[in-house]
Amino acid sequence: MNVLILGSGGREHALAWKLARSPRAPRVLAAPGSDGIAREATCFPDVAAGDADAVVALARREGVDLVVVGPEDPLAAGIADRLRAAGVAVFGPSAAAAQLEGSKTFAKEFMRRHAIPTAGFAFFDDLGAARAHVRALRGPCVVKADGLAAGKGVAVCDGAADAERALGEIMGARRFGAAGARVVIEERLVGQEVSYYAISDGTHVVPLAGAQDHKRALDGDRGENTGGMGAYSPAPVFTPAIEKRVLEEIVHPAIRGMAAEGHPFQGVLFAGLMIEPSGAPKVIEFNVRFGDPETQPLLLRMDGDLLALLDAAARGRLDGVAAPEWHGAAVCVVLASGGYPRGYATGKPITGIDEAERDPDVIVFHAGTQRDASGGFASAGGRVLGVTARGASVAEAQRRAYAACDRIAFEGMHLRRDIAARAIA
Repeated sequence: MNVLILGSGGREHALAWKLARSPRAPRVLAAPGSDGIAREATCFPDVAAGDADAVVALARREGVDLVVVGPEDPLAAGIADRLRAAGVAVFGPSAAAAQLEGSKTFAKEFMRRHAIPTAGFAFFDDLGAARAHVRALRGPCVVKADGLAAGKGVAVCDGAADAERALGEIMGARRFGAAGARVVIEERLVGQEVSYYAISDGTHVVPLAGAQDHKRALDGDRGENTGGMGAYSPAPVFTPAIEKRVLEEIVHPAIRGMAAEGHPFQGVLFAGLMIEPSGAPKVIEFNVRFGDPETQPLLLRMDGDLLALLDAAARGRLDGVAAPEWHGAAVCVVLASGGYPRGYATGKPITGIDEAERDPDVIVFHAGTQRDASGGFASAGGRVLGVTARGASVAEAQRRAYAACDRIAFEGMHLRRDIAARAIA
């Protein structure tokens, strides 16, 4: 079986690693892939993940049986529609279904239509009106760019002054381009965040598991929002009783709602949740693809054939497919370039990856690297590596992950030192 993964980051490296270990012994391809992903897959660096014509041509030329789409941008642009029209099975939703992530306004109004619990909200196309709204709120709020902003278009604000600064960047300076032409301003929920995943073929659902991401750049959840500085699974706050509520109140209504509106959802539904002190779950956001870096620890814990699951979802055959089993715990710590998520330098030689992976329970996933002249790796992005470890407990996995991190170095390397600390406490 030939499987093509679209994308080039740490999430795609983790998917390639897991899919390559399927009992079906697939040939794994990646476009564009990366020098790190090349350890698991045959890469086609000249084929961009969002170039639909080139992806369809590659799939036909290589006899691809299944395409797995990693990032959100190609999904929002309709890559899954193009592949299905060409007769190629694809794991990922249509452009219409991908609006759940591509437009926060669409998602919030969809949740309102289907009584899915979420924060109160208002949306604005005019900067002046948005500023007047946050002044009237007189308290904490959350400001979000409506469109795709690589996980960075969210500002958690303590009051009107913070919110006005965020609006100036998002709508005024257009830090995130056209994604900031409209903003959603939400009430600020209180509790613990959890990322929850379920796979759907448009009708049926197979639940996966939960993880907890760390979005802020600095220890103690300080600093700017990033694409994610680390994650762990399982999250103690996410009890079986809460998971049952999430499936009944959020996941199944979302899948039924998308089908009822004529946009059956085939792919992985990622519900970013706030678990309130009462235990009530509310949706912060929906994503329509695997998260990064949550995928890395999830796949280390997963006992089962990921390829069989994704293939069944792509072909509408999830009915009767059992949910995978989950063992132990896993922690992923992101090693980032100095300055991320703002400006940062690249091309910094990296040492210690092989030493870190001498522990059989550690895998270093490559998020932004490239081979250098010496044959080693150098930094090539904001998030550079995802050092991921498993253990019998979160505490054990955390110890292994940080021991591995301490063997790796590159100029300007930045990491959080408190990934999973809340679970351990």
